[in-house]
Amino acid sequence: MDRNLLEHLEGYLTERRKELFIKVLSKRTRHFTVAVEDVYQMHNTSAVLRSCDVFGIQDVHVIEARLGKKMDREIAMGAQKWVDIHRYNDTQQCIDTLKKQGYRIIATTPHEDSQYLHDFDITQKAAFFFGKEKEGLSEEVLSQADEFLKIPMVGFTESLNISVSAAITIQEVTTKLRNSDIPWQFTEEEVLAKRFDWCKKSIKSIEDILKRYHEQNP
Repeated sequence: MDRNLLEHLEGYLTERRKELFIKVLSKRTRHFTVAVEDVYQMHNTSAVLRSCDVFGIQDVHVIEARLGKKMDREIAMGAQKWVDIHRYNDTQQCIDTLKKQGYRIIATTPHEDSQYLHDFDITQKAAFFFGKEKEGLSEEVLSQADEFLKIPMVGFTESLNISVSAAITIQEVTTKLRNSDIPWQFTEEEVLAKRFDWCKKSIKSIEDILKRYHEQNP
């Protein structure tokens, strides 16, 4: 990380924007992440993305094995600028990637053996998988899941919209995480890297500014 370049770029931002970056990054985490598998409705994936931003989840993994749709920018309301989106054409590739990063695979499903959300152990890194609106998660995910998770429901309806389910789950686990002694925050290096990334996404004519900087600082 070129700290001089970061300082140069932050000179183009207002003090309020710089302070907001620091404040938001102090609440960001990679202890938990979210994966959505072949969701039919674009606005559902976009709404999940927005919930991740709101509740401090930095990474969202989008599996598009059958449905190659673009994110609904209007629904996401700019969240795609602040959350890192990782796209996959294959479910297994996503699972393998997350397992290599040390995540438990958590399948959200009303499966009989599922544990309830309020009983979930937050101490270990976890990737929460959400599936198609009607069909749920694929057998590929279910057969490799480390745990199953469900939201307690007491009404006649037996399922929730995926975006609602994701929002409830993310809010619950991140609240418990922030109130714990678990080291869930970004490292200093991660904070600096994300400040740099967000600067680039916030400044108009960024390519011209970078070009001039590197010409003046070979």
